[in-house]
Amino acid sequence: MPNVSEKTVGRLSFYRRLLNRIAARESGSVFSHELARMAGGTAAQVRRDLMPLGSVGSPTKGYDVRDLTERIGGFLDAPKPEGVALVGVGNLGRAVLAYFSGRRPRLSIVAAFDTDAAKYDRVIHGCRVHPAGALGAVIGKEGIRIAILSVPAADAQRVADALVRAGVRGILNFAPVPLRVPPEVFVDDIDMTMSLEKVAYFARQAPP
Repeated sequence: MPNVSEKTVGRLSFYRRLLNRIAARESGSVFSHELARMAGGTAAQVRRDLMPLGSVGSPTKGYDVRDLTERIGGFLDAPKPEGVALVGVGNLGRAVLAYFSGRRPRLSIVAAFDTDAAKYDRVIHGCRVHPAGALGAVIGKEGIRIAILSVPAADAQRVADALVRAGVRGILNFAPVPLRVPPEVFVDDIDMTMSLEKVAYFARQAPP
């Protein structure tokens, strides 16, 4: 598989979402400049991103939407469905469960964990909640390698350590703290406070 950057992977995922919208309008083809306009990039960037997929567009017809969507799926998705663990079923965790429920057949949250005994064995948005102490056993049994962390900052590193010991190799981190993990573990930090502060700063720079 070609070695691509984290940003390229992110853009490919975004292109797939845009292609699904285009397909919903019953359009069978799309040009690189059209996809670039929707993605807020350039046609040259789109063509560079699509090169590893082996997809070649026609100067007169563009890219076949269905073929391109399948190629991106073949590149991004695992051959078999992958299960994801969610740690922390508070307000944010519930929102994450609701958002991902049924959204991606090959990538779904199959186990959730929390320290609140009132949530044990409950099924929330189609996902069963387990005691936090069962994390290692359940992740090992289910063969889970991906986790979402939505716990308080004070608990994040301890939980991340437990996830790594259980075999998790990718963490989507909503906790507002950087995690220390081995180099073979990929972490993507989602800091909503930082993002909102950035948006607020640039909003203030805009003319009234």
